[in-house]
Amino acid sequence: MARFLMRRVLLFILALMGISLLIFLALRILPGDVAAVMAGLDAPPGRVDRLRRQMGLDRSYPRQYLDWISDFLEGDLGRSILTNRSIASQVGIRAQITFPLILLGLGVALLLGIPLGCAAALARSPRMQSLSHMAAIVGGSVPALWSGLLLIMLFAKGSGLIGLLSSQGFPALGWAQPGQALSSLILPALSTGIIVGAGIMRYTRSLLTDMLSSGYVDMGMACGMTRTQAALRIGLRLASPQLVSVVGLTMAEMITGVMVSENLFALPGLGSMLITDVGNRDLPAVQSELLLLAAFFLFLGLLVDVIHRLIDPRFRGTARREVADR
Repeated sequence: MARFLMRRVLLFILALMGISLLIFLALRILPGDVAAVMAGLDAPPGRVDRLRRQMGLDRSYPRQYLDWISDFLEGDLGRSILTNRSIASQVGIRAQITFPLILLGLGVALLLGIPLGCAAALARSPRMQSLSHMAAIVGGSVPALWSGLLLIMLFAKGSGLIGLLSSQGFPALGWAQPGQALSSLILPALSTGIIVGAGIMRYTRSLLTDMLSSGYVDMGMACGMTRTQAALRIGLRLASPQLVSVVGLTMAEMITGVMVSENLFALPGLGSMLITDVGNRDLPAVQSELLLLAAFFLFLGLLVDVIHRLIDPRFRGTARREVADR
């Protein structure tokens, strides 16, 4: 297990370094001079040159990259060109909105997707199977923007038919007001969780259907279990490694839906921060934010690999055979 973790961590670091180089080069080949944009259209050349030196844009690309990545590894994400505030502090404040929103959305997706997927796989009626299949397709096809607008029209305070939940903004005191903070995240979490839950429902239904046609469920029924008990206790457990992979991928995909939801519900999270910084050509902020998102995606992949190793006995058996061969 230790050797496996060391190998995966090494691959994580190499992949992160490769992505950081791609982000750096992609932002440098964008048209336009960042210093000229920041200085203004009518700025004298001397002011543009001073700003370019201040931002380090007069250095060679290798030097700029090494300075940026060394500061990043030390935890210094730089300072925003527009506000001169620390990017790390801004990311820390906005992450308190984005990551709870992702976790709430994932919780909604799991609570909807896995039980409904199991029910669809165990349904004997052709009509129920057709309805569940149609519901999964329709739920997965709805854009996050449209689902968010629909939820606002139904449940938003002041404008919805059933005014229950807040639909705009986040409390000024943040999580010091836990009730208001949680209430402001429920509708955005539902708008992304329902869509992702439809995808998890399809995968769960497919995996459990395959298990029902295998001999494992039949063996459980021969031992005295009902069809439902054998499917949930044996079939779902055997399908859990594939389901973990699906959940990891969908959690990474939720970043896109969360960015849409944050802008729609006026939440000051990482998604709205990234979109604002891209529009303002705030180069240091954009490259650090993109690298943080890439690190998050890679960490999810690493976490999925570790969970696979822990819950799938086939991996443990392979590791023991490798040790015995030596």
